[in-house]
Amino acid sequence: MRYEELPIRGAWLLVPEPAHDERGLFARLWDVAEFAARGLGPAPVQLNTGWSPARGTMRGLHWQSAEAPEAKLVRVVRGAAWDVVVDLRPGSPTYRHWQGVELTAENRHAVWVPPLCAHGYLTLAGDTELQYAATAPYTPAAARGARWNDPALGIAWPAAVSVISDRDRTWPLLDGEAIA
Repeated sequence: MRYEELPIRGAWLLVPEPAHDERGLFARLWDVAEFAARGLGPAPVQLNTGWSPARGTMRGLHWQSAEAPEAKLVRVVRGAAWDVVVDLRPGSPTYRHWQGVELTAENRHAVWVPPLCAHGYLTLAGDTELQYAATAPYTPAAARGARWNDPALGIAWPAAVSVISDRDRTWPLLDGEAIA
């Protein structure tokens, strides 16, 4: 697997390097020693999936607060999505910066989202499914969110949003506050 450090401190793009033969392909997606060597951890304790039938479905921006921080390893298993990481760690050199990457079932790339960074995605195809390996269990009391179109972040989404939950549509604007 190839590890490409993203501009957000602690965020990585993971690019599988599959071995091909007459059966198809095989690729490593998780290696605890390689992750630890890059300071990525702890190991995931929960595996989640999200499926969206419609192109233009927005999920996020979500994270868990410092009381129950979680990192995520996110990849698309069907379809395509524009996946975004936003650094919300006060004091970080990349605080309030964002980075987007295209994840598809075909490219098999994954994104490592560090703790206290927001994560969200916009589906670029119908029938899109993502899997998230989380390093901490979901803790409702620690759940946080920011609006996907918050002017304080200025995220350049590559397509229009056509489906979004009321919760994601109505997260408060950041208004210059430290929110992690």
